[in-house]
Order: sequence, then structure tokens, then C-alpha cells
Amino acid sequence: MKGMILAAGKGTRVRPITQIIPKPMIPILGKPVMESMIQLFASHGIDKIVVNTSHLAEVIENYFGDGHHFNVQLSFSYEGEIVDGHFVSKALGSAGGMRKIQDFSGFFDETFVVVCGDAWIDLDLTEAVRRHKQHGGIATIVTRDVAPEEVSKYGVVVTDNYGKVTSFQEKPLVEEALSTQINTGIYIFEPAIFDYIPAEQEYDIGSELFPKLVESNVDFYATSMEFQWLDVGNISDIWAVTSDIMKGKVPGYPVPGTQVKPGIWVGINTVFDIDSCDITPPVIVSSGCEIQPGAIIEGPVVIGANCKVESGAVIKQSLVSEYIHVASAAYVQDKTVFGDYFISHDGYTQSLNELKAVNILNDRRQVQPMMGTLGSISTYVPSGSDKEDEILN
Repeated sequence: MKGMILAAGKGTRVRPITQIIPKPMIPILGKPVMESMIQLFASHGIDKIVVNTSHLAEVIENYFGDGHHFNVQLSFSYEGEIVDGHFVSKALGSAGGMRKIQDFSGFFDETFVVVCGDAWIDLDLTEAVRRHKQHGGIATIVTRDVAPEEVSKYGVVVTDNYGKVTSFQEKPLVEEALSTQINTGIYIFEPAIFDYIPAEQEYDIGSELFPKLVESNVDFYATSMEFQWLDVGNISDIWAVTSDIMKGKVPGYPVPGTQVKPGIWVGINTVFDIDSCDITPPVIVSSGCEIQPGAIIEGPVVIGANCKVESGAVIKQSLVSEYIHVASAAYVQDKTVFGDYFISHDGYTQSLNELKAVNILNDRRQVQPMMGTLGSISTYVPSGSDKEDEILN
């Protein structure tokens, strides 16, 4: 069976992380979200997959290659153009990307599944396809029921008594919502769908293709299913998703490493004497790390691969990405540390360069180094200073 993963967007709501990596490569407990989607496809027999790419396409393509490591066949459809000898991204929209692939090779010659590359799900895709074929329509949206007070965060799908889609509402007010069924970005199509997608132009599935199907009164259905769905649509979602997993709210999500004590997981090739540190679970320390005696870690905390946490450093309720050096004077609380950025759980972002510019007058001790993925940057983070909150909290 065939599938497509949508991975061409710029991920503007997840900046500044998507200035470094594309949105589908955002790691959840060390694994890119798109990798989980490929593994789900493979487990349901969807082993021929095309991925449309554009923004930072090489990051995705270099990581996944031809797909053989995941027991699938992968191909990539780059959306862009060459300007003065350089590739320039030019995304075609979700439906436009589908049409480009079809016009190139006729790849979609049977029922196929299309998903977004920025979410983790544990949906029974086999059952979803069965329902689609049972309805006999040209397209099916997989929907999910949410509490009435949550509808304003999503695109709402309205159907008749037979499940045929009649209209959509984009993030309606709670009192105006006509349904509690939301669009999850999981679609099943028949090849005839391309009769409704114009060629060689930007065209979106949700805002253009689906309203056109409703207007044309074609057989177009929604099927509501129960499944777990972790979306990283916004910068603050990264911590929310990570925290929920570590607190046991997402049954079945794989936690990396070996659980050496209740609520403490440690990867391989890591130097970490738990008994000499002040540790409050849940905590994940990835492979290749050095956690020095005297470090204070209060969960939920994830420390990415190849990090160093010096003695005396304090990390609380935070996510530290790979290759970060947390100096002994550092106090990190309620933050996602990604490359050279500190991101508060509410989405507020500061760069290390901005932090370095803060002038602290009441403590003149030596500047402590912090290693980021973009290079070595020094920032002044005095332990115990009254200005700690101003810098890192």
C-alpha cells in the first residue's frame, strides 16, 4: 500500500527551532516525529512512501535516506526552484504537493494515505482504510472527538447522519461550533481525487480541496476514531508533549534508555552516578552524557545525547537538547534549551547572545561557558545570584 507524508512547510509557529531543523525532524524523547509516522506506516503495510520536502529538505532526506532501515521504500519530492545556481524553497501546499508527485510518475494508482509529518499517533490505519473503502467515497478524513471547550483550537468537521462531510469550521467559538469532531490531518484518498486538484499551483487540502469536494457534492466522508495524537504545531507543544509522556499520560510511547531506578532512564556510554546527585524523577539522561556528582535534576527533565552537566548545576522541569554543556553556575528551570535558544514553556524565546548582553553588577565571578549546537558561546549565569530569574527563568 502507498502513503505520503507532508513535510514541506516552514514551521513558522515552531521558530526558532525550525530555523535549524525542519518541523518533522523535531525530536520527541530523541526521536524525530516523522520517524514515528514512518514506523506506523510500516506496521500497517504501507511500505511505499513519498515525502514532499522544501524547507531544509536536505536534513530530512539525509536522515531517512531510501527508507530501508525502516523496512519501507522512501522517495522525496522537492518543492522549489533553482535561482542563480541555488535551490530556493517554494512549497506547493499539501494538495499541490500531491498533484506534483502524481503528474511526475502517476505514483498514486491505488487507495493511499496522507498524513502530516509533525505529529505522533497510534491510530489503527488498517481499520481507517477499511472504513474508507466501506463508505466507498473519494476521500475520508479521520477525525477525533474532543471536549466542547477545546473545539476553538482546531478545524471542526461537520457531517450528516451517514458520515458525509457537509461543512467545515476553522477554530470556531465554543458556542458556535456545530460539531466536536476535529480534523487530525490524516486523510485517505482514491486516485480520482486528482480530478479536483489543479496542476502546477499552490493548493491546500484543508482550506481549498475539501471545500471544493463539499461544493461539488461528491462522496466525501469523515470517520471518528479513538487514538492518541501528539501534535507539535506550536513551540510550546514540544514541552507539553514531552512532559505528558514522562508523566505516563501517553501509554505505549517508547521511552529511550534503561530504567535504572523507578522513573529514571539512562542511555548507554553515559557517566552518571545517580546516588551522588540530587535526582527527582521522572528523568531521562540520553546516551553519551556526563552528569557530574552534585548536579541537581528535578523532573520531568530530559537531557539529550552527548550533554555535560557540571557539579552544582540545577535543572528543573526542563528539556535540554543534545550537545549542550550546562555549567556549574547554571540554573535552568521551566525551559527548553535547544541549540543557542532558551524557550520558556509558554513559548517565550531568548538566544544565548541576548542573555549574554544582560549586565549583572552584583556578581563579578568568571563567565561560565555553555556549549550549544551552533558553537561555543559564553554566558554569565552566577549561581545563587538575585539575577538568576532574569537570565534563565
